[in-house]
Amino acid sequence: MQVGICGLGRMGAGMARRLARSGHQVVAWNRTEQVSLDVAAEAENAGNVSVAEPMERLRDLLATPRHVLISVPSGEPTQQMIDQLATVLEPGDVIIDAGNSNFHDSQRRAAALAERGIGWLDFGVSGGVWGLEVGFCTMIGGERGTFEAVEPMVRDMAPDGGYLYCGPAGAGHYVKMVHNGIEYGVMQAYGEGFDILHASDFDLDLGAIARMWQNGSVIRSWLLDLAGNAFEKEGNDLEDIKGFVADSGEGRWTVFDAIDHDVPAPVITLSLIQRFRSRREPDSFTDRVLAALRNEFGGHAVVERDGGDGKR
Repeated sequence: MQVGICGLGRMGAGMARRLARSGHQVVAWNRTEQVSLDVAAEAENAGNVSVAEPMERLRDLLATPRHVLISVPSGEPTQQMIDQLATVLEPGDVIIDAGNSNFHDSQRRAAALAERGIGWLDFGVSGGVWGLEVGFCTMIGGERGTFEAVEPMVRDMAPDGGYLYCGPAGAGHYVKMVHNGIEYGVMQAYGEGFDILHASDFDLDLGAIARMWQNGSVIRSWLLDLAGNAFEKEGNDLEDIKGFVADSGEGRWTVFDAIDHDVPAPVITLSLIQRFRSRREPDSFTDRVLAALRNEFGGHAVVERDGGDGKR
């Protein structure tokens, strides 16, 4: 099928290239046109990627009903992109938000677009920089019929069994929000565990331990794989990485929603608060592990322990 993709950062570019590889026709737009041209040139099936510049060309290059996926930072950048697209698209077309938007915003945006006759889907997407190869786990909210129209695309974007229609507008981003809240807790546990190992009286190879735990252990996971990668690349001490751990919002929203529903969530809540603490005292080994993990799965910049503000 045809799909427009607006926003070709780490996630957007990966989705565009994976869909083109699977035979879908991708029409790409990015604020910097050269980025779109680079993505088109790098795609395995380069003939399946065309570039829309200016954005109004989406209207000409996509057959109706048009489906346009956006992958930009949550908040105002997403709202600006939706407002711009709403002036380009026509009734019957569909906007798909594949960013990490707050589910309340998704519900509001779906209602506002419906007044203009434009459809809506929210895609909660997990997979990070690895999604191009292993697939993007996708959690979908919106009208079921709208989802069914794009399901062939979603099926090829995701790994086997890795997508789910979750319910009406906002449901996809809600499930992704809780997914990320759980991620905070799991990452914190790994960080603390490796901190204990690192502080012990034994001369332990943390990368080797991570690899060994991946074979039959009840705590094996993809995050543990990525921890092994980080130790092998950065060394046992992760000495070049500051333990400065950012958050992109979903953990906060998960905690707020837990409070709204009187659900005790101490692990997720304390994991979020520990991230706040890391920005005031960015020196603990636990926090270095978390910063390294964020870089491994999402390509998030790490702050180097060089006494300066350099990032890589």
